Amino acid sequence: MPPRIPRPSISSTAPAALTRLLPRPRPTTSLPSHPLFFFFLQHHQSPPAVACARGGRGRASFSTSAPRQRFTELRRRFMNWISGPGTVYRRHRPGSTNYLQARADSRRNVDRPFPLNPMFRSRPVLDDRARELIWHKIVVEGESVKAVSAELGVDIRRVGAIVRLKEVERDWIAKGKKLARPYAKAVLSMLPTHSFRQTQQNQPFEPINELHVHPYTMKQMFWPTSESRHFTRADAAQAFHNDLLPADERVPHPELIQMEKELLQGVSPYDAAQNFKEAVRESERKASEAQVKKIELEEQFTTRVHSGRFEFRFKQIDSSKVGPTGRARNAVGWRYGAPYYDRSRGQIKIPTSVP
Repeated sequence: MPPRIPRPSISSTAPAALTRLLPRPRPTTSLPSHPLFFFFLQHHQSPPAVACARGGRGRASFSTSAPRQRFTELRRRFMNWISGPGTVYRRHRPGSTNYLQARADSRRNVDRPFPLNPMFRSRPVLDDRARELIWHKIVVEGESVKAVSAELGVDIRRVGAIVRLKEVERDWIAKGKKLARPYAKAVLSMLPTHSFRQTQQNQPFEPINELHVHPYTMKQMFWPTSESRHFTRADAAQAFHNDLLPADERVPHPELIQMEKELLQGVSPYDAAQNFKEAVRESERKASEAQVKKIELEEQFTTRVHSGRFEFRFKQIDSSKVGPTGRARNAVGWRYGAPYYDRSRGQIKIPTSVP
């Protein structure tokens, strides 16, 4: 397609008013007589009009009229849809989703943001009242994180994140920083939300005791055993790896399993709940003590040097504990220093031993 170039001048039959509106060409002194330079100068001084090129092969006539806005077939169909059936999607419904509806589905779409992907479903989020309740139970009432997680059916990691964010929010309010309240309110009004009531029996928000797949259990294994032997979860863990804990101990809430066992043994629900709270409190106390000891041990082998602007940390290491290949996980520089040859030619990628 030829380039759309505006005309260098107007016709002699143009109205006088249009002639007065157009800028006059600047006077020039000595100019080169090259035709290309003269062509560029003419079009550079011409008025900024959009032109459309028309003509046959070998010749082109240029027009100063504005080009017609071009719409593709898909854009035209979209404009017709957004002006017709798609009008309902311009504004969301407060307190619910406004996802697109599939043609073949007669039910209202409330949890599928992508109609062509029915396997992906959106999950509800906790509203501000639920987050405030979690923060109040842990910070004000002093309950343990595991107890609140088991009571409300919220994952331990989510409970910890809510408490940290609430503390940051209160710190910002104390410092006089502005919060994006209108933005948060608008976003929550477009998503399905979940709330808790202190006087009612609350439904669990999400699964809290799911077992994550360990890499040791990803391999297929045939373990011979006698038919009379009672093969337990602990035996299955030992079959995969000697240091692998059984599933009853690797779940986030192993205390819930013990509480269910007590209920099956005839213990009253109140006593079983109290025993559960004591067990989770003791578990968190041991975890915090282990974390403190780990930090203290690391500080013993770390020397800090303050230079006013920076802090240099030197740690004592044992150079002999680098493993047979120099890539021990606890060694210095195990992430860098020596390149990996996994994708290089001539390297043996077949396992040479079976664990």
